[in-house]
Amino acid sequence: MLTKTVKTRAFIPPQDDLLSLIKESFSTLKLKEKSIFVITSKIVSIWQGRCIEAKLIEDKDELIKKEAEFYLDREKVPNRYVMLTMKQNLLIPTAGIDESNGKGYFILWPKNPYQAAKEIYNFIKRNYHLDNFGIIISDSHCIPLRWGTIGITLAYYGFYPLKDYRGTKDIFGRVMKMTQSNLADSIAAAAVCIMGEGDEQTPIAIVEDLDLVEFKEFDPINSNPLEINRYDDIYAPLLNIIKWKKGGNYQEK
Repeated sequence: MLTKTVKTRAFIPPQDDLLSLIKESFSTLKLKEKSIFVITSKIVSIWQGRCIEAKLIEDKDELIKKEAEFYLDREKVPNRYVMLTMKQNLLIPTAGIDESNGKGYFILWPKNPYQAAKEIYNFIKRNYHLDNFGIIISDSHCIPLRWGTIGITLAYYGFYPLKDYRGTKDIFGRVMKMTQSNLADSIAAAAVCIMGEGDEQTPIAIVEDLDLVEFKEFDPINSNPLEINRYDDIYAPLLNIIKWKKGGNYQEK
């Protein structure tokens, strides 16, 4: 597996054209089959115009509540650092809203990210004539009991996100019963690591030579093998003991 970043021009809030950015940035690249293109959620959001001028927002917490499906008040978090939220079936601080590299804007999470991933996929397929490739829309998040951020997949298209080891044997012949390797988040983590979090200006990465990935077109919007209902998750005892409040994006499941 080879991971490399793509240097781009500055992508300007509140709205800019992602497809033209891809054309400009890929103009000198030789793209390969069995590649996955990792694109930060922030530039997808700017492409969609999902930006709000920060000086117009009197209370950021109210914006977070509006964007979240569920939220926990800031007072419940040590030092009031963030509001904990759940959005798009992910546990994420501040409903994904970010100010870094926002040029005075709050950048919200993309709307319909799986549909956006499919649109980017179709654009690359049409213009670069690849048959086996994938798209990941990535973001950074933090995990319990660890400092620092790592990459996560917000949406994907063009490949199957898991490698299923169930029913196969380990090196000592024991049949494996539960293990599925999360390829999508693993690839996102590798890409985000080299894309950086500051002024690197590399919001796109290309991950090549992915022989372990099954490339195929299927619809993760209606049937997503990556997602687990929070009541079935092994961390359900922790997630469900919290007295979550319903946010503006709450929907009955």
